[in-house]
Amino acid sequence: MLLDDFSRTDLISARGTAWRGVSDRVMGGVSDVRIARETIAGRAALRLTGTVSLENNGGFVQAAVDLDPQGAPVDLSDFAGLRLTARGNGEAYSVHLKTADTARPWQSYRAGFTADGTWRTLDLPFSGFRPHRVEAPLDTSRVRRLGLVAIGREFKADLAVAELLFYS
Repeated sequence: MLLDDFSRTDLISARGTAWRGVSDRVMGGVSDVRIARETIAGRAALRLTGTVSLENNGGFVQAAVDLDPQGAPVDLSDFAGLRLTARGNGEAYSVHLKTADTARPWQSYRAGFTADGTWRTLDLPFSGFRPHRVEAPLDTSRVRRLGLVAIGREFKADLAVAELLFYS
């Protein structure tokens, strides 16, 4: 199931939901975030850039998208994981999934990856997503949102993603 191939130029996903940039400023941090639809090395992509700062208990920037236009949970239980095609600046990034079990902003299920300067396709199996500050195991029948995240240390984020899909 395709989440986005960034063929649209208006930051609306292939599922009809809007991408948005979010930073730790929502909780008093000072990190800067920017998201844009750009063509990078010949590929249409979502580009997440920003400065991650740990000041004021901050430390993240992200590009987030709901999976359903009404915000309802989406059943991904027929899929094995997430496939993304990405490139970046050699830094570590992560994908955060929000489900019906993650009521608090700091709760998520996380899988990490490194994005270097060439386009690479990576498979992130759901079995590799780890709960963060949530007790319930990942329930792939109730996924609401996906975030591409730069988090946890001070650095310059520069991540481009050309395709996101759920694979069987």
